[in-house]
Amino acid sequence: MARQINLRQVEAFKAVIESGSISRAALILNISQPAMSKLIAHLEGDTGLSLFDRVKGRLAPTERGMRLYKEIDRIFSGVRQVENAVEAIRREEQGQLLVGVMPALSRAFIQQATMGFLQQHPNVFCSVKSRSSEWIVDWLVTRKLDVGLVSSRIDNPYVIAEPLTQHPLVCIMPTDHPLAMKNVVEPDDLDNIPFVSFDPESQAGQCIATMFDAYNVRPNTVLVANVSPTLCEFVAAGLGVSLVHPLMFSGLQDRLAIRRFEPALSYDFQLCRMRDSRNASLVDAFLQQARTTAARLSQESLSAA
Repeated sequence: MARQINLRQVEAFKAVIESGSISRAALILNISQPAMSKLIAHLEGDTGLSLFDRVKGRLAPTERGMRLYKEIDRIFSGVRQVENAVEAIRREEQGQLLVGVMPALSRAFIQQATMGFLQQHPNVFCSVKSRSSEWIVDWLVTRKLDVGLVSSRIDNPYVIAEPLTQHPLVCIMPTDHPLAMKNVVEPDDLDNIPFVSFDPESQAGQCIATMFDAYNVRPNTVLVANVSPTLCEFVAAGLGVSLVHPLMFSGLQDRLAIRRFEPALSYDFQLCRMRDSRNASLVDAFLQQARTTAARLSQESLSAA
């Protein structure tokens, strides 16, 4: 009468199939090669199946062997799903916060804000996703996010939005640019100057374009970027100048010259949450950390202007 197979035999069989040899499988399971060979032999004996062909001293899985492996792999996948479920439950007990951030704030700002939050709440699991403002608002409403950091265009009755930080745009340029000699940059200074622009459809792009029209300024637009990290990298590389919010270039101050721009052009980011937020205390704590981080980084950026 055939004996019942055991888990160690199954693990050995799976390791041989996936590694391709007895010797590598033995290393994976941290046992000797003779012990590994014995486990495979017992599995074949206990199942009554020929699982491998011996070809020039090497094992090649038979058709029956592969059929058995596929079934074992399916079972192990189910075990992994259980492990993932256990981890998810554990994280929920510890607390979790799901954050959506627009690309303009996806560099130094969100890293420092989240790190500051986690220092105060080390057992909270955080997920940070960088997406468009529209996507973030949609996911807030469907409760796939707890917090959103977006542009100021929010019009949804279920979402509460507040200004993250209120600062005017500043002029950034390569460190050796002629305009770096000025303390304040004005619209006329940008006439026919190589300019790196935001996408004309974006809020920042429209704000800047309106100002240029009002002052009859025609910059020499050499590149259009749809996200601020890309725009700032091109400016730092010497392509031209641009107008950005202080939080947009945080972390790049050593590669840029930053100057005040007048007249002041206001551009705000928004902190968003649902009116009946889950994890309300964690949301409140994160929003406060975001405000503190934004104020500090903006001040640091503007001090270089």
